[in-house]
Amino acid sequence: MAAGVDCGDGARARQLVFLLPEYLKDASKKMKRGLMFVKLVNPCSGEGAIYLFDMHLQQLFEIKVFKEKHHSWFINQSVQSGGLLHFATPMDPLFVLLHYLVKADKEGKFQPLDQVVVDDIFPNCVLLLKLPELEKLLHHVTEEKEINNKKYYKYSKEKTLKWLEKKVKQTMAALKTNHVNVSARVQSTAFFSGDQVSSDKEEDYIRYAHGLISDYIPKELSDDLSKYLNSDNANTRN
Repeated sequence: MAAGVDCGDGARARQLVFLLPEYLKDASKKMKRGLMFVKLVNPCSGEGAIYLFDMHLQQLFEIKVFKEKHHSWFINQSVQSGGLLHFATPMDPLFVLLHYLVKADKEGKFQPLDQVVVDDIFPNCVLLLKLPELEKLLHHVTEEKEINNKKYYKYSKEKTLKWLEKKVKQTMAALKTNHVNVSARVQSTAFFSGDQVSSDKEEDYIRYAHGLISDYIPKELSDDLSKYLNSDNANTRN
């Protein structure tokens, strides 16, 4: 579906055009504040980014923007210049949670989640704590302790790399299913530092999928994942 979203920026409001899954439209009808635009941290850059949070389905969506030159939209009786088309796509909230878990790990101790996911700059981060099956998600990237019926968490690099490896493999499978030719796309980009671009198509898929996943994690973790994938592939070949 296409939707015009009013994003006021002072005296003059802007109209943004969105393509949303049909089920989001239904959710917003069931709940007065079904869809909520929130500013959260970008887990890759550490800067702010706008996300869409479905209060009814308790689901997080990232906003992708498609820009076409010399294009405008007719919205009701007005013309919106710029031609930007916004897409809301589901996002695994664990990527955002990782930002806070890695940051809290500097203290080197187990902590309750409500003391980990706190942010004076992006206070809406607390919405992540309302997500269903949150504990199941955290199991992929943390060690856990329970004291007096209260759970405490600590970032686990080992678990996180294994989880990210699964994400890379899932991405590779999707690329193959959709017959995406990635060989040419990795020729000019060295996701794995120091390596020559391989003619091995499987390795090209790994490189490309790694690059896509790296858009959701900090560079240091991306570098660690690169080494982890290289090591895992070497062990597999041997």
